[in-house]
Amino acid sequence: MKQKKIENYTSGVLEFEDNLLLPALYGEHNSFLARIENEFGCELSGKGNLLSVEGPEEACLLTRDVLLSLYERLEEGNEVTIEDVEGAIRMVAMLDSPAPEMVVERDEVADEDAVIRTRKAVIRPRSKNQAKYIKALKAKDMTFGLGPAGTGKTFLAVAMAVSHLLEGKVERIILSRPAVEAGEKLGFLPGDMKEKVDPYLRPLYDALGQMISMEQTEKRLERGEIEVAPLAFMRGRTLSDAFVILDEAQNTTPMQMKMFLTRFGQNCHMVVCGDPSQVDLPDGTKSGLRDAMETLGKIRDIAFINFDSSDVVRHKLVGKIVKAYDEKQGTQS
Repeated sequence: MKQKKIENYTSGVLEFEDNLLLPALYGEHNSFLARIENEFGCELSGKGNLLSVEGPEEACLLTRDVLLSLYERLEEGNEVTIEDVEGAIRMVAMLDSPAPEMVVERDEVADEDAVIRTRKAVIRPRSKNQAKYIKALKAKDMTFGLGPAGTGKTFLAVAMAVSHLLEGKVERIILSRPAVEAGEKLGFLPGDMKEKVDPYLRPLYDALGQMISMEQTEKRLERGEIEVAPLAFMRGRTLSDAFVILDEAQNTTPMQMKMFLTRFGQNCHMVVCGDPSQVDLPDGTKSGLRDAMETLGKIRDIAFINFDSSDVVRHKLVGKIVKAYDEKQGTQS
């Protein structure tokens, strides 16, 4: 970006190669630009393939980074939604935060170690902890993703699993989940076991559908390359040449968690996702996820990545709700 600086005020121009991508970059009625302007306090004005950026120097730099990251998504054939805009804003804000616990190298945004590539999409982190999580998924054979709903724990794990499968690093993906529900019993649901369990595995199907087409998902399910099964079906098996994901792990018992983790075989990649604060087990039953955190926390070969409300990538109201509950729990403890 060519810049002209007057005291602390900067005027610069971004030049984009492909005019056809700019409507998608700017949003309907320039809504994405308006959101960025509102966030950073700068002024944006487009003409042809040029976009002028005016405002405080730091605001212009952050605005540039957000726009370039979104433009790169479009160049790679992906769409840009308001959620992507919010995620890009949150990412650059975190990277530039002066707080010591938030210090991350700016290159981490473009770091290939923090990117997941599949045939259908290129997935980039939308928060500092997501970047750490993606790197852990690549570097460790066993990773725990811990934190509230909407932080991308399961979605990113499924994306990494699909990437491994398409690259031939594993022969199959196994997705599992304990059949424990909030206030409901499987026995009262209609249908056979598959029909009873499917509603609880739906989020995993949805994540698969965003990585590869639903048609491809169904074909791979039929061939056994993708297996979706309740946790109880894991007993007695050794899982080799597989990428295995356990979702909603907070609803396992300690014995179930031990059973699952000891299925680990040759060339196995295992990811355990859950929210220790959202346990649906009967009162007095200890969560297998919390027990595993206490038991395995010192094993260096296992990564534990903690997410919080700032990592929520659903509607920003979800993050506020999670934060409010966290604050309430903190005052009561």
